[in-house]
Amino acid sequence: MQPAVAIIDGRPWQKMRPMGGGAFMPFEYFANLTATSSTEALAVASKNERYMENGNIAAASPEEVRRSPAFGWAARDTSGVLSPFTFSRRKNGENDVTIKILYCGICHSDLHSVKNEWQNSVYPIVPGHEIVGVVTEVGGKVDRFKVGDHAGVGCMVNSCRSCHECAGHHENHCPGMILTYNSTDADGTVTYGGYSDSVVVEEHFAVRFPAGMPLDRGAPLLCAGITVYSPMKRFGFDVPGKHIGVVGLGGLGHVAVKFGKAFGAKVTVISTSPSKRQEAVERLGADAFLVSKDPDEMKAAWGTMDGIINTVSAAHEVTPLLSLLKTFGQMVMVGAPEKPLEIYAFPLLLGGKSIVGSAIGGMKETQEMIDFAAEHNVTADIELISMDYVNKAMERVAKADVRYRFVIDIGNTLSAA
Repeated sequence: MQPAVAIIDGRPWQKMRPMGGGAFMPFEYFANLTATSSTEALAVASKNERYMENGNIAAASPEEVRRSPAFGWAARDTSGVLSPFTFSRRKNGENDVTIKILYCGICHSDLHSVKNEWQNSVYPIVPGHEIVGVVTEVGGKVDRFKVGDHAGVGCMVNSCRSCHECAGHHENHCPGMILTYNSTDADGTVTYGGYSDSVVVEEHFAVRFPAGMPLDRGAPLLCAGITVYSPMKRFGFDVPGKHIGVVGLGGLGHVAVKFGKAFGAKVTVISTSPSKRQEAVERLGADAFLVSKDPDEMKAAWGTMDGIINTVSAAHEVTPLLSLLKTFGQMVMVGAPEKPLEIYAFPLLLGGKSIVGSAIGGMKETQEMIDFAAEHNVTADIELISMDYVNKAMERVAKADVRYRFVIDIGNTLSAA
């Protein structure tokens, strides 16, 4: 009796047990199959052994796969309160690097996740996808890293590596992309994030940090940085002399301003808060500041911008912002408001304008971004905190009370004691 096979996204996937709900895993994991009896066979997967029993593929238990002890802080319910948590990670494989975590940024996504605001959290959850540290172990087939190198891990730790998106270096759009935390890895185990002492990741999904890049201020670039860098490159906002609008001056917005200036663009910050004018222009280096609630300022800027990066995650009016764009201009949404946006068609039709979205970037582009940031001294403005301050920090993130990113000093303040 052969296990069930399904064709999903053009790839054969083989049914396995016990994964809950009749889960499927890619067929290539079970390509090497050697029968040991009429009711049992050994299936050798790419990362760990699995077995057939009565015609069904069964996954090795997490305890069999993850054998290295680890320690971090986890949320255990929708209160989102984080507390010490002992768990384990897989041992370093031949294609893996193990990183001792020194710093981890706090992204607003972490807050959404620990409170299950997106209705997809699996507890206990160890958040954190802005991870930077030092390499402590490398697998035999690893050639981009050596022990002692500085390395980072961003929002994803795996993908199918064989689909059209992966072939085009867009692993972030792979249907099988695996998140750094609160996801299920290819070996069937839950992924845990960077509010912890170490992480094991395939070399392909590790980012090399250049010498001279500050690790604490560089950590947020692995999420906030690539989130704004990727669309700025894709839509041609990186051409010197372009006029770019940045909506919102927070964790994403302040990095967008810095990248825009590094590209040689004219940058205008667009905000509802007049009090941010001095911060935007004098400290961050924006060329201009526009109060979106001021009709005179908005009218004076009509049709002047080549593109807009909209970083706002709260509900807001989008249509008035379209008037700021030149003909064929684009507004890129990188913030994710929970409620639907109200958009009128005519401002799009008249002038051939468009609204598009973007989410992080692929691994090749993420490495490019870090290298560019190091060369042009682009880093995040951070507030460095201890691990035991993390719950207070989450409360402040909810109130937007941070300039502009919290980063946890994991190396000096995380203790299992």
